[in-house]
Amino acid sequence: MVQFFTTESSDPAIDFTGLRFFTLKSPALGRRADVTVWVPEGTEGVENLPVVVLLHGVYGSQWAWALKGGAHVVARGLLAAGEIRPVALAMPSDGLWGDGSGYLTHRAADYERWIVEEVPALLREQLPAVSENSPVFLAGLSMGGYGALRLGAKYAAQFQGFSGLSSITRFEELGDFFENGDLSRLRAEGVIEENAIDVLLENRHRLPPFRFDCGLADPLLESNRTLHRQLTEAGLPHGYFEYEGGHEWPYWHGHLGDTLRFFDGLLS
Repeated sequence: MVQFFTTESSDPAIDFTGLRFFTLKSPALGRRADVTVWVPEGTEGVENLPVVVLLHGVYGSQWAWALKGGAHVVARGLLAAGEIRPVALAMPSDGLWGDGSGYLTHRAADYERWIVEEVPALLREQLPAVSENSPVFLAGLSMGGYGALRLGAKYAAQFQGFSGLSSITRFEELGDFFENGDLSRLRAEGVIEENAIDVLLENRHRLPPFRFDCGLADPLLESNRTLHRQLTEAGLPHGYFEYEGGHEWPYWHGHLGDTLRFFDGLLS
């Protein structure tokens, strides 16, 4: 008999060379929190190293992008091929509330501030190559895509670009991934039930460049197509792409490079 609604395990085949793991006491959350960080070799003496913050999906944690998605392996390969310039990856947990915090502000903990303010501050504090002048980008998958689209728009001044992979686009879609489809506990936290389109349109005059993509076999495909259509009808510039694949790690591993190349193209 299975005792747990979900169990996530790392892939032992993934090389974790270059990864660093941080646990810190977060004022925004009022408790300890974790971040996995990757910095490419040869950045000693580099100034203003760009940072990409990668947000995981429901059930995951700070190690998911690295040890299930091989995000650092993707970045290392693109760097070696000359397709991107050096960049640090910051992969925080969402705060580990329930099946997923939604990267929303709760009554008892501010998961938005944790991502937007504290994670970049940690890198500036701990990595000599990262400074106040380092460009910061935001991306995520599924629930993390929901976070990236919302937070990238809402806090546009903090990010030079953002990207969503297989994104949840509406608050109610979180229920498709929660145990028993129950959003009552999340609603009890006093969260604002935001949809990506509303936040994007509300901040339309100050948005940095952004993109999103989805797999053709993904259950979130139609909602991503709807978001694309709504943005197009509103005349809001964006990139939208569809590829083969589903709501799964092979898709995210295979297409993270599109996001990293997009971010690199925004660097001066």
